[in-house]
Amino acid sequence: MEHGSKNKLNLKLKVWRQNGPKEPGHFMDYEAKDISTDMSFLEMLDVMNNDLIRQGKTPVEFDHDCREGICGACSLVINGNPHGPQLGTTTCQLHMRHFKNGDVIYIEPFVAHSFSVVRDLVVDRSAFDRIQQAGGFISANTGNAQDANALPVNKTDSDAAFDAATCIGCGACVAACKNASASLFVGAKIAHLARLPQGQPERDRRALAMVAQMDAEGFGSCTNTSACSAACPKEISVDVIAQMNRDYLCAVAKEPKHKALTESP
Repeated sequence: MEHGSKNKLNLKLKVWRQNGPKEPGHFMDYEAKDISTDMSFLEMLDVMNNDLIRQGKTPVEFDHDCREGICGACSLVINGNPHGPQLGTTTCQLHMRHFKNGDVIYIEPFVAHSFSVVRDLVVDRSAFDRIQQAGGFISANTGNAQDANALPVNKTDSDAAFDAATCIGCGACVAACKNASASLFVGAKIAHLARLPQGQPERDRRALAMVAQMDAEGFGSCTNTSACSAACPKEISVDVIAQMNRDYLCAVAKEPKHKALTESP
């Protein structure tokens, strides 16, 4: 055995290939040889793709950007788990030391009615963008900046707002949910601003608009299995879903006309 070979892995990969959203997809078998245990999962895919290119074959397309666990672009289902087997970890931060030599690894895209496959492992998650654009913001005067402590926030609320704000919009919650619900994502965006004074003026309108857009995008309903929170790389609590439901019901009670509109055929 060569020196250092104990830190190398030979893996069998079963990767989802699909030419487009309207084309049928299927798994294809690949091999990843001499993979360092220090590599990230995406670096391992880079090695696989380099081998495919050298063989004159089409590489596997997958999303990535920061590779630092911040942007949420690296949306892969690995052996049935969104982002892989490590809790609180994005795919790009998952390292190959968590796998064993000879492992068979299934790699799929995040699949849901509202997440169509663009190609291979790349998924269109623009539905999240439209939900965010519907109300996940505050309207503020863009003139001179306020003094640092002009709007004091108590520690309980600031901590809760920060926890909700850690959501990176990756979609793991949708991929893990049996109903393909986006409630954890929407709840995080609503709860973040609901806990801050800057978010109060538009609080009712925000809850109504974002929930309505979530429904319009075709996401399923939440049935409180908590699979979303378990799969979330930022480990966001399902408490944000309760916050979303409270804000929405309070807003509907204040605006019965909106409720009638949302319930019309």
